[in-house]
Amino acid sequence: MWEYEHSIETGAAPEAIWRLWADVENWGAWNAEIEKIEISGPFAAGTEITMTPPGDDPILLRIAEAVEGERFVDEARFGDILLRTTHRIDRIDQDRIRVVYRMEITGSGAAEVGPQIGPGITADWPDTMASLADLALR
Repeated sequence: MWEYEHSIETGAAPEAIWRLWADVENWGAWNAEIEKIEISGPFAAGTEITMTPPGDDPILLRIAEAVEGERFVDEARFGDILLRTTHRIDRIDQDRIRVVYRMEITGSGAAEVGPQIGPGITADWPDTMASLADLALR
């Protein structure tokens, strides 16, 4: 398995973060690594998202879990390899939250593939999460 986690603290309301996450069609407003994105239904477990990074092929994500105001998990499968990303909101106190993104790459060959692809996938997380938090504060 390969894993990576990044978190930021913000004064944004958890509801504001959740609204931005649930508004999949507008993820590109805070995530520069999205050229095109489509969702096949409600922001709920089982729904598929087709995300196209700039200059790349579309990636099919499936929402594996969605708990409103707390977390959602998306999964992308490439043969025997599973990329599972948890997006979580942790309350620190009445005025602050921690936004956490965690990726786990598992499956046959994940120990070799994870270090090859994981860092490239997660490299933009600090900037993406900062943009998400900034937009949520508006």
